[in-house]
Amino acid sequence: MKRILFTLLALLCSVTLFAQEFEERFEDVTLRIDYTFSGNASEQYVALDRLSATENWWGRRINLTTNPLLGNGDLTLVDKQTNQTIYTTSFSSLFQEWITTEEALTNTRSFEFTLLVPMPRNEAVAHLVLRDNTGKESKHSFTINPKDALIRDNSGVEPLPYTYIHKGGDSKSAIDVVILAEGYTAEEMELFMEDARITAEEILSYEPFNSHREKFNFIAVSTPSLDSNVSVPQQGAWRNTAMSSHFMTFYMARYLTTSNVYDMFNLVTNIPCEHFVILANTDTYGGGGIYNSYTLTTAHHPDFRPVVVHEFGHSFGGLGDEYFYDNADDNDNMHSIAHEPWEPNITTLVDFDSKWADMVEEGVEIPSAPTKEREENYTVGVYEGGGYLTKGIFRPAVVCRMRNNTAERFCPVCERAIERVILHQAE
Repeated sequence: MKRILFTLLALLCSVTLFAQEFEERFEDVTLRIDYTFSGNASEQYVALDRLSATENWWGRRINLTTNPLLGNGDLTLVDKQTNQTIYTTSFSSLFQEWITTEEALTNTRSFEFTLLVPMPRNEAVAHLVLRDNTGKESKHSFTINPKDALIRDNSGVEPLPYTYIHKGGDSKSAIDVVILAEGYTAEEMELFMEDARITAEEILSYEPFNSHREKFNFIAVSTPSLDSNVSVPQQGAWRNTAMSSHFMTFYMARYLTTSNVYDMFNLVTNIPCEHFVILANTDTYGGGGIYNSYTLTTAHHPDFRPVVVHEFGHSFGGLGDEYFYDNADDNDNMHSIAHEPWEPNITTLVDFDSKWADMVEEGVEIPSAPTKEREENYTVGVYEGGGYLTKGIFRPAVVCRMRNNTAERFCPVCERAIERVILHQAE
């Protein structure tokens, strides 16, 4: 009994200290930072677009100065007077995927990107770093003056109608996942609400989300479009939708994304929001998920349920794709096999100790043979093929939700990686 009381007291003290640390350094205000990322395969640039603010900070109030994953980029706030790091977050972006494409070898493009951070009480320097798949960095810094008259105050903006599909806790301590409607007209909002309920139920049915369901809120936001369905450029079908998403991103037929990031954030002004799931009103197969950016998936394809979980594995857990193509070009530029990828569930063996080496049991050879027994038992090993390549990249299990749509669960390595993110964000 004494040990239990001591543990509870220690936990209470820890939570109190986190709260004090946050309150000393930040206002209960959200600062929205809009960036433009631009460049090509050889050069990348970052430009600040605008700043705005709203009342209430819905993000994490613990582990303020650490990140659970490296990502392709990070933002760090440093107190200008003391030079101490007071907040950091990591992410990836559609731009950083694009610079690995063939198009980026000859063209230059720009992409919108937005980050939400707590408003510092005192002047702070925001250091943003972008990394390509070899670790090459592009940097941008600017000073945040919380009293800057040009920070637009959006606190008075009326939020769009929203509904808690699942409420695990108070929004200032739980993880808020907003679900947005894409390609649903005003008359189809009831259909969207049903699709949103399916989304939350399906994600929460998987471990480790199920064990931590009290740490999550799923919030459906009514974001009607003028047109039903979404844009399919390969069919010449362009539609007027809430976030202007379209298939054929990077000329890949099934890749469904949106570049209108500012619009996406405008739609959740004054709504608790940390993560996005965008549901597309179409039965065409496709979607995408980008770490700490968004999940976008089609809601009416027969594989909707496993796909939305898979894409949320990308956007929430930072997990990489474990599948590969039989005719894969093993010179694909998405990953460099000479470097260790940042995603926690794929490895080039360049730095395997930083991944799941501690989870490989004695007697499992490296590389590992993908036997039927190991497939059925989700045996952790080092199986060649992943990150779209047949050679040079390895995955931790024969099958996994990040591998295919028939797997019944995430593999143990992915489950651990997701749980680390959950515990980093929620008390």
